[in-house]
Amino acid sequence: MTAVSTSGPSAPRSTLAATGLVILAACCFGSISIFVVLATRAGAPLLTVLALRYLIGSVGLFAIAGGAAVLREARGRLGRFFLLGGVGQGLIAFGSLSALRFIPVGALVFLFYTYPSWIAVIAAARGTERVSPLRVLALGLSLAGIGVMVGAPARESLHPLGVALALGSALLYALYVPLLRTLGAGLRPPVSGALVTGSTGVLLLAVGVLAPLFGLGGDAALTLRLGSDAYAPILALALVSTVIAFSAFFAGVAVLGAVRTAIVSTVEPFFVSILAALVLGEPLRRSTLLGGALIAAAVVLLQLRGGRAADDTLAGATE
Repeated sequence: MTAVSTSGPSAPRSTLAATGLVILAACCFGSISIFVVLATRAGAPLLTVLALRYLIGSVGLFAIAGGAAVLREARGRLGRFFLLGGVGQGLIAFGSLSALRFIPVGALVFLFYTYPSWIAVIAAARGTERVSPLRVLALGLSLAGIGVMVGAPARESLHPLGVALALGSALLYALYVPLLRTLGAGLRPPVSGALVTGSTGVLLLAVGVLAPLFGLGGDAALTLRLGSDAYAPILALALVSTVIAFSAFFAGVAVLGAVRTAIVSTVEPFFVSILAALVLGEPLRRSTLLGGALIAAAVVLLQLRGGRAADDTLAGATE
């Protein structure tokens, strides 16, 4: 078992504060699809958007974390952050967003947000976190809320490749969340965020450079010849969806653990629906509000004493 430090200036002091940070991170991550749509509509290839997001975002996180102090603090873990953190983040981001070429946003959200269930099953099987009845109820409410918001994908015929990309990304993310907690054990949240985003940015940059050698283009193209209408959402991705999101996420998951973090993070689809209505002019349906209410009920349940009973002994440790 590896202790996770929650002391230091960036760590929340209570589960309520940690929950607030995870909600903030989920909202920031939820803006990704909106900013990506705006950037790609302006002609930016997907790989370019993601590479610039992580590279620019990592500069901000490195600055917050103290620059060179990041490398000193994480001495001995740099290779693991690159191979596990960077590669995993890159695969999840590119895989899930690539699914949008084959399936609609609603289906992607429903399929990807099966990941809290996978996290709960994996945690229970490994014995790293106890999945109490209250947590199971909260998980059920959150998944029901997502289902109400986006509708079950079985209602329409879905492209199998899109389904495979969405579910594969969900399963990979379920493995990735506890991995991030282990990688970041004892490190300040901005340090962990800087290492993950920096590694991911370098990896995507390398993929973009090598892509032409294999005749790849389109979404895999890398270019800086973009208009200001493309750079604006990319900069928003770097600041909001990367610097703020990763700092808040690492601080929250260190206290809540993977299972509770995953359940609280299901506020993201509700936020995406609200943001899409405000920014992209998409309709805001009653089902969205009802689904959001179910997710909110799940988050409230997790704040009850019964939902925190196991966390007193498990929140500070992971295998």
